[in-house]
Amino acid sequence: MGMGRVLVVDDDANVRKAVRMILTKAGYDVVEAEDGEKGIAAIKTDGNALLVDTIVCDLYMPKVNGMEAIAYFREQFPSVPVIVLTGKPDISGAASFFRQGVVDYLVKPIEAEKLTAAVHKAVQGHVLFKDQFVT
Repeated sequence: MGMGRVLVVDDDANVRKAVRMILTKAGYDVVEAEDGEKGIAAIKTDGNALLVDTIVCDLYMPKVNGMEAIAYFREQFPSVPVIVLTGKPDISGAASFFRQGVVDYLVKPIEAEKLTAAVHKAVQGHVLFKDQFVT
């Protein structure tokens, strides 16, 4: 069993590849989606959101953007931590994401150590949450 499963939602294939490489090297299983619509579809595949321990989501994407996708993830799967990863940081926007329950707000280009630390912290919090409900 690995460190946990992370859903990476970003329209930039190079960013997804870099994030996947960093997280795979750190022991995580990574599922990729190129926009919010595909991210939502990915988390619903088996009808079991607990298969994902953390979501790393970009904000500016075609079709369903990050704001809409994050709102959906927070509403439908409130126990799954969400980390924002954006190339266009907005401090006032960041504050509203934290109020929605986003656990971290990272800016591209992201350093491997920062990304790994943020994901590890989020996954640990989710695993602790899940353990409360497993008898």
